[in-house]
Formats: sequence, C-alpha cells, structure tokens
Amino acid sequence: MARGIRLLVLDVLKPHQPIVTELALGLSEIQGVEGVNITLVEIDKETENIKITIVGDNLDYDEIVRTIEEFGGVVHSIDMVAAGKRIIEESETPQDKLEEF
Repeated sequence: MARGIRLLVLDVLKPHQPIVTELALGLSEIQGVEGVNITLVEIDKETENIKITIVGDNLDYDEIVRTIEEFGGVVHSIDMVAAGKRIIEESETPQDKLEEF
C-alpha cells in the first residue's frame, strides 16, 4: 500500500515575525507530519529565506502551503519530494559530476 507523499523540501520566503520556531510547531500539528526541520538560508532587512523539510505519511501539500501562508510565508519552489512505501536516497549521476567543472 502506497503511503502518499513522505518527504517535502520547500524553499520559502517569510517575514521575520512570526519566528521559525512558531512556524515549525504550526507545521508539526498537521495530520501526517512526523517531523519538521527549518534552516535559515538568507536574511535581509524584512524577510528570511528558509528551507523547510517535512517528513511523514500522506503529507497534505495544500494544507502545508495554507499553514505556511497563515504564518505570512510564500512557497517559492518544491526542491524535493518523495512518495511511496519508502524514501529513496538521492544518488549521484554523471550530470552531477559535470557541475563540478
């Protein structure tokens, strides 16, 4: 049996307030969410660019976006998604090696 979306990595822009701990706790309350990591990527005078990693079972993307928006954030992109019975680790490809040059 498939377990739906299990991992999401999102690039998000948010104002300084509310603080990321409040956003993390808000996201952790969503049904199916087992864990939330938020990493500060960049900060300027009025906003913060953050990376949000969420793991769980049958993650509801729309509910996650609604929650982020309730905290004043905007999703810029989905940087990674995993679905199915298990999460597969990313592996290096020949194209990745070309990026080194």
